[in-house]
This record gives sequence, C-alpha cells and structure tokens, in this order.
Amino acid sequence: MLRRTFIALTTTAALTTSAFAGGHSKDIVDTAVEAGTFTTLVAAVQAAGLVDTLKGEGPFTVFAPTDEAFAALPAGTVEGLLADPEALAAILTYHVIAGKVMSTDLSNNMMATTVNGADVTIMTEGGVTVDGANVVAADIEASNGVIHVIDAVILPKM
Repeated sequence: MLRRTFIALTTTAALTTSAFAGGHSKDIVDTAVEAGTFTTLVAAVQAAGLVDTLKGEGPFTVFAPTDEAFAALPAGTVEGLLADPEALAAILTYHVIAGKVMSTDLSNNMMATTVNGADVTIMTEGGVTVDGANVVAADIEASNGVIHVIDAVILPKM
C-alpha cells in the first residue's frame, strides 16, 4: 500500500503541474494525494507520522519518488520500512529540504542539507539528479512548498 501511495502522489503531481500554475491552494500532502501517483509515498508519510509536518507552514522542498521508484526497491523493503516507523521517517526526511528550492535555484555539484540532517548532492549536467535519482518533473508548487518528482528512492548512509 505504501508503494502505491507514493507512486500515486508522484504521478498526480506530474499530471497536475499545470492545474496548479495559478493558485496553489493545496499543501504538499494534498497535492500528492490528488496526483494519484504517489500512493506509496503518501502511505509512508502516514505510517511515519509525518502528515502534520508536511501539511505545516513550511516551506518545504520534497523530492518525491514515484510508486514505480518504490516498486524498484528489493522485495520486502517497503513492507519492512512500514513496520519500522523510525527508519521510515529517517528515509522520508532525507527526501525533504527546509525552504522552497525551485529548479532555477539548483546548480551543479550543489550540496543541500535535508530535514534528516544529512546532505544530498544535486547535479545539473545532462539533466538534474539528486543523489543519482533523476528529476522527472520539477517545480510542482503547493501552498507550503514545492515538489520535484524523482525516479528512485534515495537512501541516507546509515
């Protein structure tokens, strides 16, 4: 279920970018839910107890893996993380940066500190990547930040 939620969130965000170009009345969580392609991500956010945080004032920048990204993890990984809210929260917060960072703010070999406390490396040559995950849709604005859709789940060094 976590896998489906995350993917639904990602796909919906990508599909609704133009719908939110004017007013951004929905927060990051609602934008992801409405997208319908981040079902796994949304389920993970719920399981980790991070819904209220990501519905908060922010602003936040979320590198949101698609459902397909979660599906690509080794068998049993998502289920294991859902059973371990602390580890799940550590991974999810590794996908979030405090502040609103638009794609135009990114530079090659840029280091960004995540809410997890660890840094991610952003590269812009030959396409934008975050710790090796490709950004497949960028600048999906929400009332409390921005979502950039990525094609892989990024993992902090544990």
